[in-house]
Amino acid sequence: MSYKFIVMTRLDLNTSEYDPYYSRYVEKLPENLPLRQSFEMGKGSVVGFFKGIPEIKQDYRYAEKKWNCKEILQHLVDTERIFQYRCFRIARNDKTELAGFDQNIYNLPSMAKAKTMEELIFEFKIVRESSISLLNSLRDDDLKNIGIANGGPMSARAAAFTITGHEIWHMETIAEKYL
Repeated sequence: MSYKFIVMTRLDLNTSEYDPYYSRYVEKLPENLPLRQSFEMGKGSVVGFFKGIPEIKQDYRYAEKKWNCKEILQHLVDTERIFQYRCFRIARNDKTELAGFDQNIYNLPSMAKAKTMEELIFEFKIVRESSISLLNSLRDDDLKNIGIANGGPMSARAAAFTITGHEIWHMETIAEKYL
């Protein structure tokens, strides 16, 4: 079944739909970029960006205890999985409060350092296709549902916008501090 979608952009998102912490990510998105299109465009941007990182820089850390580029890509994958799940649960009108997560404890067991960039990019693409499929299965009204995640309000669409803004934030950080 295919739904007819209204073009939903960041401008449609009200700041009451998410904790102010997530503004750092949401505000990275162009105001008029449609939500679903941001996932398609983001897929190409992320893949192209990480493919372009020279091998010598893939394990580079600009400071002690900072993640390297491969670990950051794994972090993007892990975070997308979590926020996709939040989007799904909230869109389905599940009122159960969703727990937060400590991104730092995910790093070591992810084994990102032992993976190749190609393996990480493949994993990213699979997860992104899943996110796109999820978004295409939801009506715009579903995406407006608001739940509680990590102790604060979050709409399903805010969870989705956070995913694509978060990847922009990290790519900008890598460009500035790693390359």
